[in-house]
Amino acid sequence: MLREPKVLLLDEPFGALDAFTRQHLQDVLVEIWLKTKTTMILVTHDLDESVYLGTKVIVMKSKPGTVGHIIPIELPFPRQRTHQSFQKARQNVLKHFEQLDHYSAADA
Repeated sequence: MLREPKVLLLDEPFGALDAFTRQHLQDVLVEIWLKTKTTMILVTHDLDESVYLGTKVIVMKSKPGTVGHIIPIELPFPRQRTHQSFQKARQNVLKHFEQLDHYSAADA
């Protein structure tokens, strides 16, 4: 971050952390973004993390590895994981994920 990159690529940066440390570092990442507005591309398998951190969630197809859905997350920052609007956005992403999973299984 010292060099002020235009894009920050994050590949499962919190995957190996315990839940409390993970949530704390997610909050730190949001604070950094609010201050710098650096474009961040985050790869994660954690649905809650994608909704908490993202302004868009891109759900990938498994075969082949292509974009399946792009879902805008239109929640203001800071976000509350327990808020009804967060849970609604989470359910929307999950619905799209399940639809893709269904189509991938049918295509196999």
